[in-house]
Amino acid sequence: MRKRKNKRYRKSTIRKKIICIGIIILLILTATLALRAVFVKNRSPYKNLKVDASKPKIDVQLLDVNEYSRPGTKSEKIKGIVIHYTANPGSTAKNNRDYFQSLKDTHETSVSSHFVVGLDGEIVQCIPTWEYAYASNSRNKDTVSIECCHEDESGIFNKETYKSMVQLTAWLCKKFELTEQDVIRHYDVTGKNCPKYFVENEEAWEQFKKDVRKAMDRSGKNWKEDS
Repeated sequence: MRKRKNKRYRKSTIRKKIICIGIIILLILTATLALRAVFVKNRSPYKNLKVDASKPKIDVQLLDVNEYSRPGTKSEKIKGIVIHYTANPGSTAKNNRDYFQSLKDTHETSVSSHFVVGLDGEIVQCIPTWEYAYASNSRNKDTVSIECCHEDESGIFNKETYKSMVQLTAWLCKKFELTEQDVIRHYDVTGKNCPKYFVENEEAWEQFKKDVRKAMDRSGKNWKEDS
């Protein structure tokens, strides 16, 4: 009789230990995920920026007018700025501009962007802001598109790229009398996972818009387009 009780006691003790171990593992996993989120947030380059809405340095390399990347169609009144990512890790602004240019010969697809921001913060302009770019589907007619380079598959933008994105976006908002609320993602037009990092990290996207707002505020009421 005592052996049976001891056996039941041992089984009960083992079950309790298993439950305790399970709870500990769950707590460790939860803590790991929380720490990872903090790490991602802290490694974000989207902090302590001192950027205004002055016109950034822009390398104008306009595409030839062609039906596959620069149709030459005049835009309607600009009502928004659309942020994209290249989905081509490690590529430069020039790489992407040249790809758009090549489409006039390859006819591979129809795609382009007004601006491309590179890994070193360089900005290449491919299409005048008063013309269509093949970038944002139904919003091509009334938006300016910014294609942004990234180093790896995560889609996160490095500090130099991000700073130029903020300044360029703020400058365009001032130029077209828009606010940060008129800045959208490609995702917001079509549901496409673009720009990947801003779609998968909503806080980073909201911070980007806040940084654009701060940049515009730094320029003050006496801002001029070519300042």
